Amino acid sequence: MTTYIDIDPDEISDNPTEGPDFADVAAARASRRGLIGGGMALAAGFLTTPLLAGPAAATTNAPTTAALRRHLLGFEAIGPGYGNEVVVPPGYTARAFVPWGTPISGNFPEFRPGENSAADQEHQVGMHHDGMHYFPLHKGPRGNEHGLLVINHEYTAEDLLHTGVAGVPPVSAWTAEMVAKSQAAHGVSVIEVRRTAGGEWVVVPSRFNRRVTANTPMAASGPAAGHRLLRTAADPIGRSPIGTVNNCSMGPTPWGTYLTCEENFQGYFAVESGDYPAEVQTLMSRYGVGGDRFRWATHDDRFRVTAADPNEPHRFGWIVEIDPFDPHSRPIKRTALGRFKHESAYVHTSRGGRVVVYSGDDQAGEHVYKFVSSDNWHAARARGRSPLDEGTLYVARFNEDGSGDWLPLVQGRHGLDAGAGFADQGDVLVKTRLAASVVGATRMDRPEWVAMDTNTGLVYLTLTNNTSSSKQENAANPRVPNRWGHIIRWRESGDDHTSTRFEWDLFVLAGQGRDSGDGSTVPAEAAFGSPDGLWCDADGRVWIQTDGAQPAGANDQMLAANPYRRDAHGAPEIKRFLTGVAGCEVTGVITTPDQRTMFVNLQHPGEGVPSTWPHLDGITTPRSATVVITKDDGGIIGS
Repeated sequence: MTTYIDIDPDEISDNPTEGPDFADVAAARASRRGLIGGGMALAAGFLTTPLLAGPAAATTNAPTTAALRRHLLGFEAIGPGYGNEVVVPPGYTARAFVPWGTPISGNFPEFRPGENSAADQEHQVGMHHDGMHYFPLHKGPRGNEHGLLVINHEYTAEDLLHTGVAGVPPVSAWTAEMVAKSQAAHGVSVIEVRRTAGGEWVVVPSRFNRRVTANTPMAASGPAAGHRLLRTAADPIGRSPIGTVNNCSMGPTPWGTYLTCEENFQGYFAVESGDYPAEVQTLMSRYGVGGDRFRWATHDDRFRVTAADPNEPHRFGWIVEIDPFDPHSRPIKRTALGRFKHESAYVHTSRGGRVVVYSGDDQAGEHVYKFVSSDNWHAARARGRSPLDEGTLYVARFNEDGSGDWLPLVQGRHGLDAGAGFADQGDVLVKTRLAASVVGATRMDRPEWVAMDTNTGLVYLTLTNNTSSSKQENAANPRVPNRWGHIIRWRESGDDHTSTRFEWDLFVLAGQGRDSGDGSTVPAEAAFGSPDGLWCDADGRVWIQTDGAQPAGANDQMLAANPYRRDAHGAPEIKRFLTGVAGCEVTGVITTPDQRTMFVNLQHPGEGVPSTWPHLDGITTPRSATVVITKDDGGIIGS
């Protein structure tokens, strides 16, 4: 019997519009390709050959015909995991590293579960690791052994944070110190790390080491900076937001900064009753603001929303730029990239040096976006301007014939005018979700991480699942309900990522296996569900991480796909590479430039089940941590 987890709040749609669901589009698209088993469409690979044979095949970065057939996945696939240890293939070693509470700055306070102060936590690695990136500190081979590891911290487990054991203190026991500690465990950690002569990675006491938290002073830039909806009693100018929360995925920029994504910001606020302006009521409803999930409003009025001062929630839901090489720099919320539950900020340099930033809005029925800068990023920075402040934000529409359109979210166009509530571009950006609905974007099944295979120019996107009651029924893939999720991909028209047209296909439909009757296109030995984290390495391997229901109740996992090889059913070659511990999510993956050290995050180990992972320093409290993976022969990970 398959065991399912409780429905995630992200699977409940807040989108009241009746724009085209991705399921409807995919059904119509796949129906033209033939149906199999119980009316389910064999969607994986139905555009594989055209996409792989597209414009990128002629570019200098494109792999040769021989390379397209190369065997990228040389490791022995492992089986599903059910225990409390990380498992990797034979010939690989995995070690836990920088778990929650690791001291990195100040007087390096020792981690004591449930006993550390808020002041201690400000100098320790945050909780619930998520997206991350490795920035080399040297050019050449030394950069593979010495760099900055920058890690997002999505949220906190208040029971473990305050008591060190399962059991959340009652609201009546909540103190200002507890709120401050929770806020300090959020955000981002910047950590200098180095590999020793013995092959172990260690934290280096360093001027770079830094915590960015829910209380870090920040700036706002771009068209919505200073907008009336960003002004509060504490910041009447609307240009000095404080803190970042629910930091999920991320993306590095070509100029060496780190983009961290604010995802589920809406649950941090307590909303008092009152006579709110209709505009604010609409925004709070569309973004689901309220709930006081972490009880911060009990002692921090910034998170108590009132009719007299309702704008603090609008100061969250942005992409925040952090310079990891300047510990004194102020993080900046880049408003031109839009406001929603950002999952991913994949940055690509396209033709003419213009930057493109892809991002998904992680909630059932929401949309996929890309930002295209107005100018060459080198030229913009030479003028003292950010490439992320001037450009166009687009939202995706997937058409039945396999084509797609990027619809511009620009004030005055496509119904985005004052009569619809968009008096200026700031309105469009603060109300991004509403604007996307107005222009007719396709509603998606929880769009999450975006990755690109730089060899082909193909862009991949995970769609975790959609069990929302508002999801329309149809007989084809994606399924209704789409419990297991899927991965799509697209090629931009002319291989130009600034283009407003693209072609798309369904890369893989997750589930229990193609013979299970659930419509999945994966082989049973590579069964997985709830795809979330995603990354393409330099050789073209597509690394897939999961967060949620897994076939047969297995632990979350990480798999690798070779998009250049297809089986007899048209599906890409997929192998399971890692299984996490009980109760965890597998999220965040990057390697050193030489691809010989891989960093993977395990978030909330032991959530809902007993666990003592990562079993470090005699501490039995389960802690999120980074896993360092190496190949025993020193080779490339996955080869």
